[in-house]
Amino acid sequence: MSYYWICQLGGWGLFTLVKIFAAVQVADAPWLSTSGAFVLLHGAGLGCTHALRNFMRHHRWRESGTRKLVWRALAASFILAVPLGVATSLSPIGMLQGPALSDMHLPTVLHLDLVAALTFLVNLINWAFLFMAWLAIYFTTIAIRNHQAAALRQSEMTRSLQHAELRLLKSQLNPHFLFNALNTVRALIAEDPTKAQRAVTRLANTLRYTLGAGQHELVSFERELEMVSDFLELEKMRFEDRLTVESKVAPGLGSTRIPAMLLQTVVENAIKHGIAELPAGGVLRIRADLNDGALVLQVENPRPLTVTRPLSKGTGLRNAEERLRLLFESGASLELDLSQPAMAITRIRIPQHS
Repeated sequence: MSYYWICQLGGWGLFTLVKIFAAVQVADAPWLSTSGAFVLLHGAGLGCTHALRNFMRHHRWRESGTRKLVWRALAASFILAVPLGVATSLSPIGMLQGPALSDMHLPTVLHLDLVAALTFLVNLINWAFLFMAWLAIYFTTIAIRNHQAAALRQSEMTRSLQHAELRLLKSQLNPHFLFNALNTVRALIAEDPTKAQRAVTRLANTLRYTLGAGQHELVSFERELEMVSDFLELEKMRFEDRLTVESKVAPGLGSTRIPAMLLQTVVENAIKHGIAELPAGGVLRIRADLNDGALVLQVENPRPLTVTRPLSKGTGLRNAEERLRLLFESGASLELDLSQPAMAITRIRIPQHS
């Protein structure tokens, strides 16, 4: 049973018991008829609130402003109170209220019709206040739940980003990568000092970007692409003719926001598990375009025909996919396509909100 129904049945059930006890003890009302009337009326009240909940969810009342929501709640409370106020006035409960109102010091001109009307008015107001209280509890509960869910999602995202940063420092810029990069620079110092200087500059840029990536959840696509270019230039110095890069980026994507280190993770994965394992290397292709309000990235690389590891997402891609889920929920996706025997294609979709 859902939390909603536990609250509904528990709340209405407890309220019914309190009303029955009060009527029997205070008004000395017959137990059986009074209990039956309260059960039927409050059961109808439960049904009305459930129907109102479905109506509010269908028409997205939670997305309206506070003032508009208050007026809607007041109108709905009085509309629902009318039939239940009539039913209460005609029930055994109303018969108990009639004599009590007649005993009040009312002007003698008030006859039985006015007493009946006054009984209905009292019941109408009681039901309206009851529905208002239900709505106040309902929206307060939703607000608390949404706040807790947002706080939990933010906490998960923070932990995921911290984990991604630590993983990047241990894998993409681990001692093995630094060792290869420094060896490349050392070899170039005597052979081509100018090229060695460029390599040191690109390595410094890569380190600076990676160490600062944990401070921002999203970065511009232009900034991420610059870092990937520095990373690929270092890798091309290491692989020489074994690595060729082809990039096709649609114009106007520079300011598009993407998770920091996302594209770099995919590119590094493509080189590590694809091109690096091939004696002849291969071509790494990067595509970026805007499609139906979403940034679509595609990284394509050759891979060995015979592999010893499972054909599935590794740690880096799983972490990237989790970050996308935390940042964009179901609007983003990361797909690893291994349907072609000698090719791996990673596709990423990131929604862009205006």
